[in-house]
Amino acid sequence: ARNGIHIIDLQKTVRLLDDAWDFTRNVAASGRPVLFVGTKKQAQETIQTEAARCGMYFVNRRWMGGMLTNFSTVKKRIERLQELRKMQQEGQFEQMPKKEAKRLTDELDRLMFHFDGIADMKRLPGALYVVDPRKEHIAVTEANRLKIPVVAITDSNCDPDLITYVIPGNDDAIRAVKLLTGKIADACQEGRQEAAARGEILPEVEEREFLETPRYEEIEEYLEDEEDYLPTVSEEEFSRTVNDEEAR
Repeated sequence: ARNGIHIIDLQKTVRLLDDAWDFTRNVAASGRPVLFVGTKKQAQETIQTEAARCGMYFVNRRWMGGMLTNFSTVKKRIERLQELRKMQQEGQFEQMPKKEAKRLTDELDRLMFHFDGIADMKRLPGALYVVDPRKEHIAVTEANRLKIPVVAITDSNCDPDLITYVIPGNDDAIRAVKLLTGKIADACQEGRQEAAARGEILPEVEEREFLETPRYEEIEEYLEDEEDYLPTVSEEEFSRTVNDEEAR
């Protein structure tokens, strides 16, 4: 720190970014997905855009406690989301009484708010890429518990000991977030190309229009008092999740 201002060594950032780039590329090349996480305003758009660009998954609105450690419940929610989305696309909502159609539309909106960026994720990710691990401490804690490596833009107020691959940077600066996230997305793309060359093709994140921001803000209003955690997972279920991942 200098005069109370923390100075980030850019040469160190470049060196550590190279390490993070190599690691992320190898994860993607192995056929495992990378989950992009960033729910702060400065990161939301970039996280969605770059994750979709490289065919990976993302959480950019709200992290629900248990998204990783209670993944069996998440998969059920995702199945319900896909079921409702199919009904909507087939025009079934239009054939229902207005009250029932509204109830299902609201349910779909809620599910999309939480799970739209991971709607096609069939298994736990091979790594997390996180913008601001201090804000996303629940996601980082869950990943640590499951021994999922974490790559993160780590500002001076974050604990680097919780991060597998630290990228020193200002996580409040939109340009820095865009630049660093873009590099990680490039690494994912290159790794995916290598996997594809071996015939190990990851499922693409569908090229669809995600819920628009104004609608998200409207939904957020009636979700303010909603529980931010999925149902508590039992130790037996948690052990099963860990064992399933170790068997992959």
